[in-house]
Amino acid sequence: MSSSSPPLMPCVSCFRRLSSSNPLACAVSRRHFRSSTPSLEPANDEFVERLLHRRWMLPSPDTKIHQVSFSANTKVQNNKGLFGEFRFMNNPNPLLGRDDAIKDRRASFYAVRDDLLHPLINGNKARKLDALLPLFEQHGVTDVVTCGGCQSAHTAAVGVTCAERGLNSHLLLRGEQPETLTGYNLMSSIYGNVSYVPRSLYANREEMLKKHAAVLAGQYGSLVFLNDLAEEYSGAELLQKPYLEPVKPLMSSGDMQKKVVIINEGAGDGVALLGVIRLVSYLSKTNLFGKKRAVKFVVDAGTGTTAVGLALGAVCLGLPWEITAIMLADSIDGYLKKEKELISDFKRQFGLHAFENVLNKIDGGVVHWVERRHPRK
Repeated sequence: MSSSSPPLMPCVSCFRRLSSSNPLACAVSRRHFRSSTPSLEPANDEFVERLLHRRWMLPSPDTKIHQVSFSANTKVQNNKGLFGEFRFMNNPNPLLGRDDAIKDRRASFYAVRDDLLHPLINGNKARKLDALLPLFEQHGVTDVVTCGGCQSAHTAAVGVTCAERGLNSHLLLRGEQPETLTGYNLMSSIYGNVSYVPRSLYANREEMLKKHAAVLAGQYGSLVFLNDLAEEYSGAELLQKPYLEPVKPLMSSGDMQKKVVIINEGAGDGVALLGVIRLVSYLSKTNLFGKKRAVKFVVDAGTGTTAVGLALGAVCLGLPWEITAIMLADSIDGYLKKEKELISDFKRQFGLHAFENVLNKIDGGVVHWVERRHPRK
């Protein structure tokens, strides 16, 4: 690809459900906060191959990619809608990995349709849980504790995936129980054990999660931490099957010792980055975006884990990709702190000695954080 060719623009806001009220929220912003971008080195495929050499929850990393073209809408006048002056056309089968895609000069972007991965689970939530379920199975986990807002897509995803595999999920939701259960709140209530937590207690999430998990474990059970599971993990041990299959529900027994694990809010854990890096590896195939094209990704950021995972994947593979994240739930200082913590956890858990040179490139920030122009509803 020549240096004069424009970069491809995948709009990864579709990791969250597409919404007619906010179809292109990722495109509007006021201020940019740039982390330092690591200098690119030749791709270390061996490092990524070893990193991803494990069992997964999802049977395949594949995802649908749509191309959305837009042009001025001259037939509509005085339309006050946010994008009323544009006409959009969706191509569900775009040409990728060919010269035709590079030469196509129409105004357009690509949508990574991870919202189609599962009928109930929001796209990036499935990615972040992709590497976690095999860990839980390997270590005999019986109960999973996590937390989120009243309409948390994360807690709903944890509830569904645990129910599919016979694990008990305990979902701590911020605030009061609504009079009518709807949306993700209803889904969490159907598939998991929901507890509503006063906002004053929820403010200290770490302590809240530990206390609830300790009560669940009881005198004879045990509380294990996700980072500890990841550091003890040996990928070769989990390669007997290509992916996790649903298992029969666990039989409830008063004598059974519980083994309880905590997932942070929004799966904001270093090991959760692996599923997103697996997606980056897939998207970098020659027949898709490839490894030589300049690609700019735009993604909504709740906890920021998905954005950091995309950026780490690009760095580890030596891809000329830029990740821009629209901040939805925190200040720039909060996101920079979370990014630093995730990178530190990742390096500690997966910093294979033979590949220290790869991870040394990510001491600084890897994501371009952008302020949201319109308040989140």
